[in-house]
Amino acid sequence: MKSAQQLLRSQRDLLLNWTCDHPAPLLRWLRDAEVLSFDHYLSLLERSPSNAVAQALETVCATEESSQKFLQVLREVQDYYCRDLQVWVERHCMNDTVSKPKPAPVKVEDKKPKGPFAKLFKGKNKGFTVTAEVTAKEELKHCRSVKFSNTRAPISAHKTTLLKRTEQLKCYSEGEGVASNSASHIEIRYTDLFVTEDDDLIGSSQHEYFDLASRRARIYVHQACQRIRPCDLLSSQGTSARPLKRVKVKGIAGIGKSVAVQRLVYEWAIGKNMREFTCVFDLRFRELNLIEAPLSLLELLEDRFRYLKEVLPDLFTSPSSLLFILDGLDEFKFPLNWNSPGKDIDVDSKVPVSELMVALIKGSLLPEASLILTTRPSTEAPKRFFQRCCVVLGFEEDQVKEYTTKFYKDSNVAGKVYDYILNNDNLFVLSFIPLYCYIICTAMAEFFSSGPQEIGDLKSLELNPPRTVSEVYFCYLFTAVKHHALRGRAERSTPRSEVLSLAKQQLTNLGKLAYENLLKKKIMFNRGDLENYGVTPADIQSTFLCHILQSVKEETVEMFSFFHLTVQEHLAALYCAINLFSQEDIIQALDFWCFGVHPPSSTAVPLQNIDLSMDKLESLQMFTRFFMGMLRARLAGQLDGLVLQPMEQEDDIPARLGLWFQDQFKHRELENQTALNLLHCLMEFHMDEATSIVAPEIKKLNLFKMKLSVVDCAAIHYVLQFSPHKLQELNLGYSNIGNRGLNRLGPILHRCESLYLRYNCLDRQAAILESAVLKSNECHVKQLFMCGNNLGPEGGLELWNALEQNNTVEELYLDITGITERGTENIVKCLSKNTALKTLTIVGNDIGEVGRRRLRELEQCRPGLRIITNFVDDLGLLQAYLDWVEEIQADRDQMESVKNVDALQSVLQGLKVAGKVEKGENAEKAKELQTKIEELLKSSTDLIGGR
Repeated sequence: MKSAQQLLRSQRDLLLNWTCDHPAPLLRWLRDAEVLSFDHYLSLLERSPSNAVAQALETVCATEESSQKFLQVLREVQDYYCRDLQVWVERHCMNDTVSKPKPAPVKVEDKKPKGPFAKLFKGKNKGFTVTAEVTAKEELKHCRSVKFSNTRAPISAHKTTLLKRTEQLKCYSEGEGVASNSASHIEIRYTDLFVTEDDDLIGSSQHEYFDLASRRARIYVHQACQRIRPCDLLSSQGTSARPLKRVKVKGIAGIGKSVAVQRLVYEWAIGKNMREFTCVFDLRFRELNLIEAPLSLLELLEDRFRYLKEVLPDLFTSPSSLLFILDGLDEFKFPLNWNSPGKDIDVDSKVPVSELMVALIKGSLLPEASLILTTRPSTEAPKRFFQRCCVVLGFEEDQVKEYTTKFYKDSNVAGKVYDYILNNDNLFVLSFIPLYCYIICTAMAEFFSSGPQEIGDLKSLELNPPRTVSEVYFCYLFTAVKHHALRGRAERSTPRSEVLSLAKQQLTNLGKLAYENLLKKKIMFNRGDLENYGVTPADIQSTFLCHILQSVKEETVEMFSFFHLTVQEHLAALYCAINLFSQEDIIQALDFWCFGVHPPSSTAVPLQNIDLSMDKLESLQMFTRFFMGMLRARLAGQLDGLVLQPMEQEDDIPARLGLWFQDQFKHRELENQTALNLLHCLMEFHMDEATSIVAPEIKKLNLFKMKLSVVDCAAIHYVLQFSPHKLQELNLGYSNIGNRGLNRLGPILHRCESLYLRYNCLDRQAAILESAVLKSNECHVKQLFMCGNNLGPEGGLELWNALEQNNTVEELYLDITGITERGTENIVKCLSKNTALKTLTIVGNDIGEVGRRRLRELEQCRPGLRIITNFVDDLGLLQAYLDWVEEIQADRDQMESVKNVDALQSVLQGLKVAGKVEKGENAEKAKELQTKIEELLKSSTDLIGGR
């Protein structure tokens, strides 16, 4: 009898011939069986199929143990391959054809799998002892296999088809050059995403990128997040044993929803996850858009999955074993009526496709089947139809590093790019969105080459590594144009203007398509739409357009879109920047895009025949930032080769724009988001002459509850650094800027007379930074609000030391900052020498009896200093907290913040510690505040307890 090793060596050529067409299942199972190391597995995926299998067989045949494991793996993956292989497996792997070492007797109760592989194959081989539990599972599996015995071949064909469709991650640049640096196999390229529960209870009309930034700011710092793997989306929560049936996953464009779904389908098809499902149906809404006539679910699936046609009726007899994945609800063109009375329909009922989808999502059709729906935030499916709602937040910092490592084959280049991203606030925040990360990595490849860079490349590029968002996108676009436009047409040293001129007509047509449809909020285009703008679909794979547009080609439909919303916005901005020719054109355009003021008359093409409703203005904020960046590029000569005619009075434009921005801050009542967007526009424009005109006019800046990112803080700092004056007020309360954001603002904090930093997720490091500000000889701070930050005792000590030297601060608010008794050790020594401080609020801190004694001692040393240690001592303080509690009651989104819950509990504890006030208005307010907090906490017990 042959050993397994001898058998495989003798049958090597046969096995190679049978598996080389599609080696993915075999290689993946060998990796999980620890026959192949992870690094070896990834290296095989980069080889040709036949070479990969040959290398794997060589490794397998090295030992008898690995040969035995290989035969066991073949049993698992045989259905992916031809009938000849299945016959071979039946002959050589099912019986004792291969000699095996006789195992020592093992008692059932002592038998424990030593690893995932042992557990996986327990009971599959006669050489193993089969436990009672495994026997029961095998019997159950046998019952199901008998029931679906006739579906085995079609399901195998289905899995194979899905594998071939999902094993490659679509690279958005299929041409030569930098894109070829990155591997595209899903096992090599896929990077885990941050997916968590979605408890957002309020809608948002702002640009989805800014909404995501707000969400990340709140969730990252405030919530004890549960990270959810895509394969666990349907796993039950808590102690519930019932699996979830309907799950919604939402996220902005480019955040990775479709890629996560692709990974999910791949893992099922390769037999590694969600094996409880007999069949998975993945449907894309963009594909469903072409279905005009009524049809049944059976007809839809028969058309989409033709190789399952004969067995679909059998599959429907056990709907609990079916999973539907519906991807991209936001791309569905038909209206969805969620409130219509449910029709009694079944899999044979013919209805419009929109009704069919609603019935499937609501569960009135196949209620026992499972369903995962993906959508963008702008298209909402009611939460009441889902047992779990998730939000995709993109990458975390570790995943950004992992992505850059995978993107570049050279680890040295990857390290340089990652360090550059990490040290640039603009790029750092962008990189959390996977498609932004791709754009950044593509753009950066030109600047961090591992080999000697060609002189011609640098001459052609004529750019520095990008710092702003606009520069990143322009570098990406120029890189794409250069790699394609120069092939066989010019030397690598061709100047930038000549390179751009080669693509002038295509960029102009593409920009016009992007701009005019951006105003309509249209993101999907058919072939006719492209041809109307002079864009030829056939050119997409052969020119730089493959970096810009993606073709969505399924069995029944072909649509096109810019591969990311921001790419459309950037090209629209580029189009406008090269087609506005006077100061007046630019001013009229900004009035229109920022405030909806229609231009009275203009000969500029971007301002003719345009219409925009006021409710769409916020969706143009990223576009206006791109425009200012592209306008700067034009004034710097970086768009030469694209511009049709010179700009009138070009040298005077920065000053004229400075006056326009100054006028907005001086005479308009700006909403918070609009004011912040104007600051970003100035940062993208990045011209000192303009910013120095605007900055002195900004006397107050109120961005309360704006959920600011580090990039937002960078924009605030960039503009305000040009002001020679004091800033009367900077209100960043509830903005979640964190230590990193505060550090970015550090150089301008000393100029703020009233500085509001309440509830900003700050800690001791922030206290150290603020102490340095207070010690500065140039400090103008009079009011400092640090309430609700976890400064701790060390933070308190830092602030008292700073105040010993400070003579400007008159009011200091440190409510609920975690200061303990130890945090008051030096308060008497430091503040007894301070003559400026008039009010100190330190309520909601557990300073103990010793701390209170120290404060009484301080009051005796400083009779002019009012110290508030109890909530009941100050009527104004009680009323402020009452207003805050009522605000949280009205906006339950705030109650999701664990920070707020902790603060409420601290206030409640402070009220109890203060004791009872017999009578008076203070007593009534204190009692009212205590009652409302108790009610609010009680109503939120389930929410917070679940977390």
